[in-house]
Amino acid sequence: QVHLVESGGGSVQAGGSLTLSCVASGSIDSRYILGWFRQASGKEREGIAAIYVADDVIFYDDSVKGRFTITQDNSFKVYLQMNSLKPEDTAMYYCAATPLSAGWFEAWGREDEWNWWGQGAQVTVSS
Repeated sequence: QVHLVESGGGSVQAGGSLTLSCVASGSIDSRYILGWFRQASGKEREGIAAIYVADDVIFYDDSVKGRFTITQDNSFKVYLQMNSLKPEDTAMYYCAATPLSAGWFEAWGREDEWNWWGQGAQVTVSS
């Protein structure tokens, strides 16, 4: 069992920045992947960034590449620095964790590939 707690959501104007944090605890080790998903109103949950704890291999969705940065501090805390925010980034943001598995590099953005989820943090970007 892995427990995830996000913090750092809020409201910001377009062009602004926010940082989300997530602390993972429980039965987690360096062979896990930590990631961030988001779900806008009326849309499916989408993977936006992921990091493999053991060696910092990172993946980004094209929608956030160059604007968002995922980092981790090797103590199972993961961060999402969000810059140049746009109104279309408005969503509930979720931290997720899952053990590394075969095919993960191709499937990381799929919601059903992840085992544990945080409660979510709302991010609202106004124009």
